[in-house]
Amino acid sequence: MSLLPSNLVPLRLQTLHHPPNPNRGLPYPIPILPYSRSQTPSIICAKRTGKQRYPSEKKKLKQKQKQTLTLTPVDNKFEGVWRLSKLGVPIHSDPGKDFLGVSPGLLQEIAKVIEFPVASMLPQDAFSIVRKSFDARKMLKEPKFVYTVDMDVSKLLSLEPRTWDFISRLEPKLGLIEHMPNERASGDLISIIHDSKKNPEDILTTENGHNIYSGSEQSYKCPTIKKTKIAVVGSGPSGLFASLVLAELGADVTLIERGQAVEQRGRDIGALVVRRILQLESNFCFGEGGAGTWSDGKLVTRIGRNSGSVQAVMKTLVHFGAPKNILIDGKPHLGTDRLIPLLRNFRQHLQGLGVTIKFGTRVDDLLVEDGHVVGVRVSDSRDKLQFNSQKLGYDGVVLAVGHSARDIYQMLLSHNMVLVPKDFAVGLRIEHPQELINRIQYSALATEVYKGRGKVPVADYKVVNYINGEDGGPSSNSGATGRNCYSFCMCPGGQVVLTSTNPSELCVNGMSFSRRASKWANAALVATVSTKDFETLGCRGPLAGVEFQMEFERKAAIMGGGNFVVPVQTVTDFMENRLSVTSVPPSSYRLGVKAANLHELFPIHITEALQHSISTFDKELPGFITSEALLHGVETRTSSPIQIPRNTDTYESTSLKGLYPVGEGAGYAGGIVSAAVDGMFAGFAVARNFNLLDSCIESSLGKAQSAGVVKY
Repeated sequence: MSLLPSNLVPLRLQTLHHPPNPNRGLPYPIPILPYSRSQTPSIICAKRTGKQRYPSEKKKLKQKQKQTLTLTPVDNKFEGVWRLSKLGVPIHSDPGKDFLGVSPGLLQEIAKVIEFPVASMLPQDAFSIVRKSFDARKMLKEPKFVYTVDMDVSKLLSLEPRTWDFISRLEPKLGLIEHMPNERASGDLISIIHDSKKNPEDILTTENGHNIYSGSEQSYKCPTIKKTKIAVVGSGPSGLFASLVLAELGADVTLIERGQAVEQRGRDIGALVVRRILQLESNFCFGEGGAGTWSDGKLVTRIGRNSGSVQAVMKTLVHFGAPKNILIDGKPHLGTDRLIPLLRNFRQHLQGLGVTIKFGTRVDDLLVEDGHVVGVRVSDSRDKLQFNSQKLGYDGVVLAVGHSARDIYQMLLSHNMVLVPKDFAVGLRIEHPQELINRIQYSALATEVYKGRGKVPVADYKVVNYINGEDGGPSSNSGATGRNCYSFCMCPGGQVVLTSTNPSELCVNGMSFSRRASKWANAALVATVSTKDFETLGCRGPLAGVEFQMEFERKAAIMGGGNFVVPVQTVTDFMENRLSVTSVPPSSYRLGVKAANLHELFPIHITEALQHSISTFDKELPGFITSEALLHGVETRTSSPIQIPRNTDTYESTSLKGLYPVGEGAGYAGGIVSAAVDGMFAGFAVARNFNLLDSCIESSLGKAQSAGVVKY
């Protein structure tokens, strides 16, 4: 029986004696195609040069130059891995978002790329999924799942020798086909450090896809009899990963957290939501895991998804209990319900390494001698008057607090530390019915969502608008121009939550669980603000941004009437600057909402910027402006309002020796992954400063982000 479909010309198989294959050393039966390959005709036209070129020609020239620089001839096509990107599988040919294997529909797309005539003959075991995402953009003929796949040449030839000729013709194509002589395999952070300990004189690292043996220098140095004592302040992602690195390398680490462990923290948050009891040191912002624990648990980042450092962080999360699909999902997220057991496992591992964890312990001051930090003064976080404070001595202090630790900023100023005001964004949190967002994004396909249990993911969105005073926008002298407005921390199937750390202030955020099954979708709509905006309200000095935030948080609390009630306004009323009704659509915010005119909240230039952007977003997402959508005030804590200057290489503060500011609160990260990466590299830097290791381990993780450039 023939293996080929009836409408295809059968393959005529002959054994051709090619040069011995380096992987097998045997001749292969090679299929000979009975037809000639079609050649793309070249089009000759008059050339334009320099400024005479059209913009499209300039773009093509740049792409060609980039391709010339990037693509190099492949020495041996029959070893290593070929990475095939942007493989689009129509939704009707894919099992759905939760399937992470190689489907027949995906084999069809792979066969097209390598020009193999019969997809069903390709062995599934020769391919592994690197990335899977869902693309439902309106410009497409139909929605599709988009894959990145690694093709193991040795395994493919072993299972299907007739692919030899097709691989021999395969050529790299920028962004589509890439040859990797050696598979880019990296382990989790723990494995990387352990491997360096086992083979300190023969360490295998990777650089640009090539293996490099660093036998001449050691990565790990056995610590001296007296262990280096390091305090890590804050148990968010940066603090946890800094602690992990330092403890694995032999330091005596104490992790100090003002909030509570996730079990008690969950009970404190429950008391807030049900009985309106706000624990000042254990809430949605403070506690084990940081502010990201009770959020959507997003793992998207702009610092390089495929970089060694990000992969090490992601695989470490999997090691502690995260599902493996976060390594493949194009928009990975965990959800609060998965973060809680993950953090418990992380904590237990740290304790197994000898890390001392002090929950409910607030750092009140730094102990400084001759410009060098020698320890910290701490007290019980429930003790507001600091009656029972104690001094703890350390060789170094890693400051890994979040951006809501405003008292820490004040304390640093008391030591004459340099704090630099930083741009951030403020705005409102918008909430729509999730079914509406599904219809806007998916049209008829919206029925396939099934509250997170369907074939396609719960619909989300990401919108950006730069206001330049044109296209009917605000006038150039209004103050609204020259700023970006964008959606931030979009939580499909989520809820709006309170992130206040003071009863007299009110600010909100979004969160969702792993399944994203809520009937609401929410996102922050924010506008960028800078020192010019701070000065407009009379906010000056290093903490001008903090004062700016507090101004609107206090105003929102007053507009809500107190007791953590949030002021809200329908989008249609906000766009027309009116308050036509006192009743508003249902909200997921559980502490109550009150109708208010949110135009009274911000200065006019910020309000106009938000209005204009919402109008623009409605053109991109028709139906975005609706009376069913509700704006909640206020969203202010999008990122840190300050940055603490530090040395690029050592991560040490430029103001105080022995202090290492890292993560989101220090102004070097924004989100779980970027904060974890910053904490990881800081851990290596501190360990190197105390002679616990050389720099070899980091070479397998890629280059650390520059201290002066912050990407989230």
